[in-house]
Amino acid sequence: METLQSNEIVFAITKDDLQYEAKEKIGRELTDEEIKIAKKGLEFGLLTSIDTVYKTIFSEMIGQ
Repeated sequence: METLQSNEIVFAITKDDLQYEAKEKIGRELTDEEIKIAKKGLEFGLLTSIDTVYKTIFSEMIGQ
């Protein structure tokens, strides 16, 4: 079993990931300004509901 380092990144969204999703959803790449806006939206969305995400993950792991 692989041991993770304490400072190892567990999840990341790259600019390439964002551009791929933009191409899939809106048919084009984002401009630099749109990427800045998307980054703010991602940060807000992920941080706003992170508690729910953690609860779901841990509930699934312990089978409740």
